[in-house]
Amino acid sequence: MTVDVLTFGETMAVLRATTPGPLRLARTMDLTLAGAESTVAIGLSRLGHRVRWVGRVGDDEFGSLIAERLRAEQVDAVVTRDPAAPTGLLVREQRTVDQARVAYYRTASAGSRLCPDDLRGPLRDGARVLLLSGITPALSDTALAATRAAVDHAAAHDWTVCLDVNHRSKLWTSQEASDVLTPLAVGATVVFGDLAELDLVGGAGSLLDKGVREVVTKRGADGAETTAVDGHWSAPAKPTRPADVIGAGDAFVAGYLSALLDGLDVPARLDRATTVAAFAVGTTGDWEGLPTRAELPHRGGDTVR
Repeated sequence: MTVDVLTFGETMAVLRATTPGPLRLARTMDLTLAGAESTVAIGLSRLGHRVRWVGRVGDDEFGSLIAERLRAEQVDAVVTRDPAAPTGLLVREQRTVDQARVAYYRTASAGSRLCPDDLRGPLRDGARVLLLSGITPALSDTALAATRAAVDHAAAHDWTVCLDVNHRSKLWTSQEASDVLTPLAVGATVVFGDLAELDLVGGAGSLLDKGVREVVTKRGADGAETTAVDGHWSAPAKPTRPADVIGAGDAFVAGYLSALLDGLDVPARLDRATTVAAFAVGTTGDWEGLPTRAELPHRGGDTVR
């Protein structure tokens, strides 16, 4: 079945301390999941779009958690259970009320063993949009090969290709990221990133000169902007009471792609993107607070409370 959006990457299990303070003093922890691509997938699914996520997890309880929760969110999760590697783990410490620290346990994880064969069937089934994250090609040579295979297939079949640069300095250096992600960005239709991430792949002007249709700059609390050959648009961040900023960038991408799929113009895309991001900022967790379509404000200027 052809879906609206196809994406792929690593989703990890998450242990999240429920009270502020050093992790060693935590008495209770929440068990959930996290991954840039799966957060976008959940966001799009809640907004009524058909989304397929492809990834590897271990043949363990964490892997079962990820598969079951994604499917519970109506994401078409194409999951390979890998008996030779564990599911990656992220541990989050709420050090103070407004400061979180995370530790990753993902070296040699099942997710890093993603390979082109994992994508063969989903690519054949088709999609309107291919969503790439700059995290996935940093995981391993096979994950990079899978990314390149997906881009080649999308180009051959005239799909819209969207890249969220998502640079992770714990995975690779800026130079390594630039060398790999710049060719992917140049071949994309829409590129997302903050200013530093966009500089890694040449900057908005260079990308537009090389054929990218839209460059979307995420500015956090200062809102966002889209630059295209035929114009420039900006939008402020929606007023909200911050609870947790982690996941806001992925929520923004989900809102923008949702509006793109709906055929809305750039100002409306930015409006929906900043609205969905505000829901993420106003709730705890990467994806738990993402809105359904019925919860979207009817007026672009509405405040998310």
